[in-house]
Amino acid sequence: MPDSLEIDGRRVGISNPGKVLFPEAGITKGDLVEYYRRVAGTMLPHLAGRAISMHRFPDGIAGKSFFQKDAPDYFPDWIHTEEVPKEGGSVTHVVCDDAATLVFLANQACITPHVWLSRVDDLDHPDRMIFDLDPAGDDPERDRREVRRAARRVRDELEALGLPAFLMTTGSKGFHLVVPLVRRETFDQVRGFAHGLARRLAADDPEHLTVEQRKSKRRGRVFLDYLRNGYAQTTVAPYSVRARPGAPVATPVGWDELDGLDPQRYTLRNLFRRLAQKDDPWAEIGVHGTDLGPARERLASRGAPPD
Repeated sequence: MPDSLEIDGRRVGISNPGKVLFPEAGITKGDLVEYYRRVAGTMLPHLAGRAISMHRFPDGIAGKSFFQKDAPDYFPDWIHTEEVPKEGGSVTHVVCDDAATLVFLANQACITPHVWLSRVDDLDHPDRMIFDLDPAGDDPERDRREVRRAARRVRDELEALGLPAFLMTTGSKGFHLVVPLVRRETFDQVRGFAHGLARRLAADDPEHLTVEQRKSKRRGRVFLDYLRNGYAQTTVAPYSVRARPGAPVATPVGWDELDGLDPQRYTLRNLFRRLAQKDDPWAEIGVHGTDLGPARERLASRGAPPD
């Protein structure tokens, strides 16, 4: 790989491309840079306009890592940044609107960009609601079976409430279900709805589903994590590489693909074979934005779930 790339009319320097980031697979920083360069056209619509938190691994996945929210002073001035309020101050986040920025972040050993559920032009009103389905058992095959079952259960409930559900492998153990929203409600309102729905689902199926955060209390059940639906919370961006052996990729998939699907099936090395055969199933997610109001009324009509 050359020591710089010309992308979007920007010259992006590439340092130490031979550095191994994924030791078991022999995947280098140059491989990571090339992956993000190639996937940019598909990935950028899911990043554009959103504040990013960078999960960086300067010494590879076997070394220390850190989350970085503030854009350092040495980042080039052509990178889009936005000052985002926080308690007691503000954070200057990167907003990844172009391929040059995505490649620049990869060269900083940002293996996984995480994004807000709202856009920077209206930070207080999310356009995504997310459920993170996390199995807690120690039997991988059973965990995969149970988390697929949970995904169908959550989808069916969302559809019964009139809400569309989009599915993504996390590249880890579970799946994300995402509901696109019109930007009318606050984070507190969206999180309150997600919490109520998760409690209802867990109450209806206590053998398989739980809202218990502590793994010791889950007893092998799938955790319906609604907590990411808060202000300044982030989620792994679609098509992001995960810092796990084999470099799995968080991949949007169709519901017709769920049977037998391993959440770590797609990787940095096989994702482009998939994209050559299938269009991005989330390409039109934005046009499905839905108002939570009617769904909230339907959910309330069922009564409060037991504690």
